[in-house]
Amino acid sequence: MLFAERMMYNDGITPFNGLFPLRIQGALTESQLQHALGRLQQKHPILAAAVQLDDKGMPWFESAAHHAAIPVRTVMRDREDTWHTETVKEWNTAFDTGSGPLIRLVWIQGASVSELLMVFHHCMCDGGSAVALVRELLLLLDEPGADIGTEQVFTRLEDVVPLAVLSNRTKKIKARVLGKAGYLLLHALPLKKKARDRGQDYLLNWKLSEAETTNLLRQCKAAGVTVNTAISLAVLTAFDVVRGKNAFNKITCPVEIRRYAPAIREDAMFAFGLMLVLSMDKTPGLDFTARAQRMQELATKRTAKLNAYDSLMMFEQAHAVLPRMIDFLKYGKSSNDCMFSNMGLLNIPHEYRNFKVDTIFSPSVIGPLGNPTTLIASTFKNQLDFSFVSSEGYIPYTEAEAIKDMLTGLLLQLQPQS
Repeated sequence: MLFAERMMYNDGITPFNGLFPLRIQGALTESQLQHALGRLQQKHPILAAAVQLDDKGMPWFESAAHHAAIPVRTVMRDREDTWHTETVKEWNTAFDTGSGPLIRLVWIQGASVSELLMVFHHCMCDGGSAVALVRELLLLLDEPGADIGTEQVFTRLEDVVPLAVLSNRTKKIKARVLGKAGYLLLHALPLKKKARDRGQDYLLNWKLSEAETTNLLRQCKAAGVTVNTAISLAVLTAFDVVRGKNAFNKITCPVEIRRYAPAIREDAMFAFGLMLVLSMDKTPGLDFTARAQRMQELATKRTAKLNAYDSLMMFEQAHAVLPRMIDFLKYGKSSNDCMFSNMGLLNIPHEYRNFKVDTIFSPSVIGPLGNPTTLIASTFKNQLDFSFVSSEGYIPYTEAEAIKDMLTGLLLQLQPQS
């Protein structure tokens, strides 16, 4: 496992689950689902893998010749929001990592409408990987014999990072020094091992209409800012107003690593991302658009400095510090308001021969390491969808609702006046 995969694997017992929900109009059968899932396992070996520890206690993905099929749990669809209840349940249902597989499906079965919840351990799959899996699953449900290709499996760092970079003496020394510095720093800092009571986990999910989404895109373009920046600023502003002195003015945004590492194809199973940290300029007198433009300048500068290969090399020199880092994430005080990931326009068709995809709800993820507060956005059928995840022990549900209402209102303020 790479460093980030080990961090999310953690102890192998505590759940760190991601979940991708969608609603389908049309009839499905269990045999269709089992066939499609079996084909996914044939293409992606990690979907058939378990985790084994070597004699040094290091975890490895290991695919057995006779692997277990991806399990399907069926739930009767007795309410429109059954998927919501099952999502929260699945966050906290651990995988048997020693036996595998590290993925399962929940089928919320209705007569003509069903929800499918793809649940995966985050150590083997990121958001980009999940989109690829859902796209392939839907294709196979509609066309059982469809060719979905084969995956180029990564088994070592050399499969991702070019040899010219790995063998660069300056980069090797830099990675080694930074890895060692991280080890010394984290071991020098005091830490009280008292876990915070996370309390009840919850999910808020909502959409902008097609017209609101279109106008938001138009207004962001006119202001010279990305939708990602506008949403980040709306989140930080909402936290500042709702949480006051409990807000940190800091948001962490995962950046798609595939943009920087061409060897990682769109359909590759991978769980390492780059991170961008942003804060808003709180200079008095600035309106929302002016703050967004200043944040865009900051985001552009910091994005230009991201380097996937340097990050991968540095973290692979830091495996020794991982247990201490997990302790800091688990027991240390939170220092950021929220993790925000904008997955953008989902490359998934909504019309198939035998069914239609009515809705894709933005994925959600929750784990045991630090502040669980996460906002994930995605766009499907020209509608921007949001999933906000947190826990009562970090943000009371009433505050989360207020944050949702304020950030939505801020985004709608960018709409042109009628």
